[in-house]
Amino acid sequence: MAAVTIRNLSDETHRALKVRAAQHNRSTEAEMRAILEAAVRPEQRLRLGSALAEMSRTIGLTNADVEALEQVRDARPADPLRFEWFCSTPTSSPRR
Repeated sequence: MAAVTIRNLSDETHRALKVRAAQHNRSTEAEMRAILEAAVRPEQRLRLGSALAEMSRTIGLTNADVEALEQVRDARPADPLRFEWFCSTPTSSPRR
């Protein structure tokens, strides 16, 4: 598991964190983890699987439709993307 060090935190902010942690009956470290989790993983975040399932229901896609698509799709592995042209000069065009 990763560790994070926060430097140059003001005394006022540190005191406020301690107070907030005490209000939530947890350590200062646990409070900081909770704050960071809430900031980067909000409850209302878009969940791709849920969004795709909702879109499928909206357009009326059934399991039979998915099975039909599976039967006709190309099962060969895709060629990996090539990003070499991103490293070229701005005036050059991408290699194809």
